[in-house]
Amino acid sequence: MSEKTGRWAGRNSDKDAVRGAVWDALEDGGMAMGPTWSHIPNFIGADMAAWRLAQTEAWKRAKVVKCNPDPPQIPIRLRALYEGKMLYAPVPYLTREFPYLRIDPARLKEKGVSFELAATSEGYMMHGERIGFEDVAPIDFAVVGSVAVSRSGGRTGKGAGFADLETGIFRELGIIGSQTPMATTVHSSQLVPDEKVFMMAHDSPLDFVATEAELIVTGNDAPRPSGVAWDFVQEDQFEQIPFLRALRERMEARQA
Repeated sequence: MSEKTGRWAGRNSDKDAVRGAVWDALEDGGMAMGPTWSHIPNFIGADMAAWRLAQTEAWKRAKVVKCNPDPPQIPIRLRALYEGKMLYAPVPYLTREFPYLRIDPARLKEKGVSFELAATSEGYMMHGERIGFEDVAPIDFAVVGSVAVSRSGGRTGKGAGFADLETGIFRELGIIGSQTPMATTVHSSQLVPDEKVFMMAHDSPLDFVATEAELIVTGNDAPRPSGVAWDFVQEDQFEQIPFLRALRERMEARQA
């Protein structure tokens, strides 16, 4: 058992243990590329996992894609751009006054910006269009980062709660619907038994899990949350995410 502690440890000790085991396994097995602990870990075979995900009909049909900002998903962001899809990605850790960026492959071509650069978080932060959550177009396909996932579609991220918060906001705004495919790419060693990543009411189950070795179609038909479970948002998230309180006020005003 590792004595390391993740940056966001303490919210759920069971999930903390699962994350730690996965991070250690990636490091000890030599499958990691770059840092693992407290990260959505990059891994050997991330490009093959992206290729497998891109073979799905849901991906091929999608014209608008949302993807997390982490390194293991660079290959899927790159595929989106080369395939002419409109790409939306968040500011890493949501620490700016604006939460999202629109990465338009047509505009990148006009500006002479390489897709390889724009697929990185550093690149799209420089060359993407800064926008608010409400400015994101309806999403055809959503990719989230994961630390541990199950074959039935359960997942846990690095513990900060960013992915669940983003998805909840998009659901409440109608940008992600109940039928929007949710997917992730991970190393096969990140697959864990179903009981290790039990789903809570505010969690969104995955429809696709792509690894370097296989594509998993989860068949998960559990109800999707309809919006943000504000009761589960931590006080430190309000402190660290500059726009979050104002966004909550705007969203609550829409419902009034």
